Amino acid sequence: MEVVRMDADPSQTYRPEAGAVLGKPKADFRNYTDGTLLDRVYNTYLLMHTHQTVDFVRRKHAEYGACSHRRLSIMEALDLLDDLVDESDPDVDFPNSYHAYQTAEGIRTVHPDKDWFHLVGLLHDLGKILALSGEPQWAVVGDTFPVGCKVQKSVVFSDSTFHDNPDTRNPLYNTEYGMYRPHCGLENVLMSWGHDEYMYKVMRFNNFALPPEAFYMIRFHSFYPWHTCGDYMHLCSPEDRRMLPWVQEFNKFDLYTKGEDLPDVKQLRSYYQSLVDKYCPGQLYW
Repeated sequence: MEVVRMDADPSQTYRPEAGAVLGKPKADFRNYTDGTLLDRVYNTYLLMHTHQTVDFVRRKHAEYGACSHRRLSIMEALDLLDDLVDESDPDVDFPNSYHAYQTAEGIRTVHPDKDWFHLVGLLHDLGKILALSGEPQWAVVGDTFPVGCKVQKSVVFSDSTFHDNPDTRNPLYNTEYGMYRPHCGLENVLMSWGHDEYMYKVMRFNNFALPPEAFYMIRFHSFYPWHTCGDYMHLCSPEDRRMLPWVQEFNKFDLYTKGEDLPDVKQLRSYYQSLVDKYCPGQLYW
């Protein structure tokens, strides 16, 4: 399959301001201080920040790196997300498959000429099928962060959830750079294990015919401490900085299209099937 290339910079059109977004104030998204789902969200992050260590992440890379666990088409994987509610998300309490279509349709509205970008919206959370295959949600969902170096304050619940993580007592991992070199590049940083890295591996293993920016969006879309808070720049390479606007552009749709007005999946399915057929057809290795 021929790889598609993109133009140099993402559109800056879709920028929700301080007012309401889809009937909800922008400030109410990613609310980690109160709300009906807060206990569930906090407990998920507590488990994540206790167990996501350098050793754990390395084991998961070894376990899933060969993509040898199952064969599924993209649409079959998406259908599995009908049975998954993300326990780390304070904004929604409905199946993740709807969020995939909401994100994709938001991108499609603003970037009608970039069909590969529409597909990224549909694909971005498919790695969460791990939670339906025996993995606990703390090892699948939620914001990601680098392991093997000092945790930055912008990591969600960083002040109250890392006290039982053994890496916090390892002096090799508790400096600003930890086990990394300055500006080594995010591709050389070991991120907490989850759906981002897993889906990135699936895309690479199956040779998705998408541009490098698409792979980058998938791999780092949950790295909020970086793309939203500006932390961990001391680990970034020039290529990471070049890619950052693309991840930020994607994030606007991933976050602000969430709402209780669910899309008509039956009506949309044929369009997205055509994109799957174009860029990543058939039975894939997962």
